[in-house]
Amino acid sequence: METFIDEQGGRVTVSFQKDSFAQKASHVLVICRFYDQWLLTKHKERGWEFPGGKKEENETLEEAAKREVEEETGARLKSLQYIGEYEVASGGSFVKAIFYAEVENLLPKEGYFETNGPVLIGGDLLTLRFQDSYSFIMKDKVIELALEKAALLEKV
Repeated sequence: METFIDEQGGRVTVSFQKDSFAQKASHVLVICRFYDQWLLTKHKERGWEFPGGKKEENETLEEAAKREVEEETGARLKSLQYIGEYEVASGGSFVKAIFYAEVENLLPKEGYFETNGPVLIGGDLLTLRFQDSYSFIMKDKVIELALEKAALLEKV
């Protein structure tokens, strides 16, 4: 496990093993790949970030991940793999499950839930993510560690 303080002042602990924390994951973050590009969404307030959100009642984490990606980007997934989880403690606390997904297709939609739709990014996301158009979420160590883990999955 690795712990750091995020840009918002919260204590973040990352683990690449399931059920590492006292509370169960109730949110998802989905690292999405569409061919040779990263699929992000443009959050209306925070900027560009990977899709994700809160799990609904009676929904599995995998179902939540697929739903959030489709709602925020219009993408349908061809594969989805659990890669880890992280806990954010800032006042209260919550745990997010991290998934790596390969996108099968990207279909335009009339409206995108809580976002302005998909953003495709090529190149070195580890460097690009510090630009102003990216969400603060993209700038912390969770993304760095998750992208490293995703790169290992791509090689398999």
